[in-house]
Amino acid sequence: MTLTVSVIAPDKTVWEGDAQEVILPSTTGQIGILSGHAPLLTALDIGVMRVRADKDWQAIALMGGFAEVEENQVKILVNGAEQGSAIDLETARTSYEAAQAALNAVGAEDRQGKIQAQQALRRTRSRFQAAGGMVKS
Repeated sequence: MTLTVSVIAPDKTVWEGDAQEVILPSTTGQIGILSGHAPLLTALDIGVMRVRADKDWQAIALMGGFAEVEENQVKILVNGAEQGSAIDLETARTSYEAAQAALNAVGAEDRQGKIQAQQALRRTRSRFQAAGGMVKS
């Protein structure tokens, strides 16, 4: 049996199809979904979703949202998403490095600036990883 997966952003359906396995970046850690999974509603974090369809793994950068699993259907509603295959690796690397530099440049007293820089870094890290880039922990 397979899962029917839909990744829906506010402006478009990012990915839709059948899959054998889905790995989601939930706010409490990664969750693996196989056919026959128990019903689930979970919040998603900024991160990389992986989908195995026809023995091939595809990466999708998610910008947070929610996932619902019920009766072998996985509905993923996100603030934004982008398929890893559509992301240029070098552009993503440059953006990630710039976001790291921006975070390092924020002063310790600027708490709001630090939070915004951390969020930007998480978004660029997700895009870089979905494109196939390796990030040091």
